[in-house]
Amino acid sequence: MFDHIGIGVSDLASSKSFFLEALAPLGIGLVMEFPGNVGIGPPGNPALWLAAGSPSTPMHIAFAAATRQQVDAFYQLAIGAGGKDNGPPGIRAQYHPDYYGAFVIGPDGHNIEAVCHLPA
Repeated sequence: MFDHIGIGVSDLASSKSFFLEALAPLGIGLVMEFPGNVGIGPPGNPALWLAAGSPSTPMHIAFAAATRQQVDAFYQLAIGAGGKDNGPPGIRAQYHPDYYGAFVIGPDGHNIEAVCHLPA
């Protein structure tokens, strides 16, 4: 639905490290980089831009996962990379019966989610 999102971050190196580690299970990695900016996403598509500067108002950013195992791996790696728990992997039936998501607060307070919409 969107082409890309850009967010301001207070520590570019820390945020780059956090997002690359947490999102690796989803096939997301470094796509391009230039002074003060890092573009990450699936190969060839820098869908999330991190920009050095003042953090944007905390946002909710949900990344699509192909499997529930990817959601689990995202959560473990995001916590290991310094993220704070905001909802461990599990069904969120209030959204729909197969909504399987995990939520972590990243370095600048952004609520980062991985979600799989497929049945188990």
